[in-house]
Amino acid sequence: MSGIQAKIVVLGGDGIGPEVAGEAARVLDAVAQRFGHRFTFEEHLIGGAAIDATQSALPQAAIEACSSADAVLLGAVGGPKWSDPNATVRPEQGLLALRKALGVFANLRPVTLHPALLDASPIKAEVLRGTDIMVVRELTGGIYFGEKRRTADSASDLCTYTVEEIERVARVAGRLAMGRRKHVVSVDKANVLETSRLWRSTVEAVLSREFPEVTLEHMLVDAAAMHLIRRPASFDVLLTENMFGDILTDEASMLAGSMGMLPSASLGAGTLGLYEPIHGSAPDIAGQGIANPYGTILSAAMLLRHSLNLPAEAQAVERAVARAVDEGVRPADIAAGGPAAGTREAGEAVIRQIMQ
Repeated sequence: MSGIQAKIVVLGGDGIGPEVAGEAARVLDAVAQRFGHRFTFEEHLIGGAAIDATQSALPQAAIEACSSADAVLLGAVGGPKWSDPNATVRPEQGLLALRKALGVFANLRPVTLHPALLDASPIKAEVLRGTDIMVVRELTGGIYFGEKRRTADSASDLCTYTVEEIERVARVAGRLAMGRRKHVVSVDKANVLETSRLWRSTVEAVLSREFPEVTLEHMLVDAAAMHLIRRPASFDVLLTENMFGDILTDEASMLAGSMGMLPSASLGAGTLGLYEPIHGSAPDIAGQGIANPYGTILSAAMLLRHSLNLPAEAQAVERAVARAVDEGVRPADIAAGGPAAGTREAGEAVIRQIMQ
């Protein structure tokens, strides 16, 4: 079978972003060599680095390149240099603008645990065993995007959702559940919030009508936060609105022992997607070559699966990361007191496994 050609835009961003994104790009290049594909990579600025160079958190050239790409790989944005909350231009604006430009509305965050890393989590191993969660977070609505007001003595953020916004992300969760264990837990705060009441009724209508084989369970967000720690293995697909998903996925990262291990994909109606680790730019360790690239490399595996329709290649990357961890190639955040691997060393270990 002849290989495919694909254009991948790499947005290194800030802090450790360029380091981990660089390793993920090298892994994708190894995949192309191993499986006979041709991937071209184009680098652009985003976030604080873009502000410094262009006074914009997402330059027009980056928007145009991403819009014409097959997929976008992102490191991370932000850092103390640009942390003034009163600044007119902030790094996070680049990320929000990118999501809007690409039309991505569903953020997929898988939480799977490598058996060798059960000791890296603060949660007891017997509680963690069997955990395999796919979080589906709505990405473009809710309180983050609602009308914002501030006066000298008050402030408000409007949380708003439409039926259409909820329906389309509910369909993503339903499709994913059909390929998994056919169980969706929808998270809301329907005992207090009108947006959550709309969320609950709309999700119920979509899943009952379009995915009757899927079991739907509603759960209040505070209960979900508790049960993620108490019984994480009971979750299959976790569907949530924007802010709740932001918080719960950071909590869920502790199940895996470190944010450095977890990938994400942001998808829209087509195949173009945005792929990034869930961790931040970690400016305190930037430039030291010690950041964990596995979350970004696993994000590249999601890129292969969801944007390029290369499931075998995606599995090869995921297996390569697992084998590298099995061999003891552990960056500092998952080293558990043992020798810590550097960023390049971890990337090399994955590439070595792919090329075998």
